[in-house]
Amino acid sequence: MTWLSDLIGNTASVLPKIILIEGGRYVATAGAVTLVISVLWRGYFRARKIQPRSAQAQDYRREILASLRTVLIFSVTGFSLYLAAKAGWITVYGDFAVAGPVYFGVTLVLMTVAHDTYFYWTHRAMHQPRLFRMFHRTHHKSRIPTPWAAYAFDIPEALVIVGFVPLWVALVPMHDEAVFTFVTWQIVRNVIGHAGVELSPVSGRPSRLWGWLNTTTHHDLHHQSGRHNYGLYFSWWDRWMGTEHPEYQARVAEIANRSRLARQTASLASEVAIK
Repeated sequence: MTWLSDLIGNTASVLPKIILIEGGRYVATAGAVTLVISVLWRGYFRARKIQPRSAQAQDYRREILASLRTVLIFSVTGFSLYLAAKAGWITVYGDFAVAGPVYFGVTLVLMTVAHDTYFYWTHRAMHQPRLFRMFHRTHHKSRIPTPWAAYAFDIPEALVIVGFVPLWVALVPMHDEAVFTFVTWQIVRNVIGHAGVELSPVSGRPSRLWGWLNTTTHHDLHHQSGRHNYGLYFSWWDRWMGTEHPEYQARVAEIANRSRLARQTASLASEVAIK
């Protein structure tokens, strides 16, 4: 029963570390964004608030508790990947001498693009009436999302969300640091999408260069209506499939103009005070 003793040993030594990393990454990211918004609220983010209403204490509690459950599910999945790589069932490089930095960069970009496609279509499927109650209901209790809503999933949804990583790694050999970078990036982007204030450097005019990158407003509108804006990182699937919110660009422009006016007012007030 060597395999059983090895499994018990790995579970005792490796799984707690993975839980600590996964939980620490979530708490650090959501906490940092919450703190920055709080510190800069009066001087910057008040004008960038997306909805006039604010989340309540019970909303934060619900989101945090659901997120901690998701952290555990993600950690067990990460531990399973560790065991699969150790057994040779999947290929995860730990040395750049085997596959260099170009491979690292290309596979990381491809993984991000593939994940956006996976997320769009699974997310849209979970909005079907027969699936919504089982998969997606808990997440949409956050009508006014906060950074802590990023991992607030039902168990079936958490399994769908985390399922992309083992599927991708089973098909595409990856650097272990590329997988770590991807997982870190997705939680950062997910927290930004639920921040409740516009964190993207929007100008109020559609950008041909950066217009395909989703803003915080993009996902916030999804939480408000539930019928538009299913994409995660990029806007192209929503545009191609006609699911982009019809007021999205106008809402972004409104926030940009409001923020610009607030900066001008603050600058004028500062000049008057100096005089």
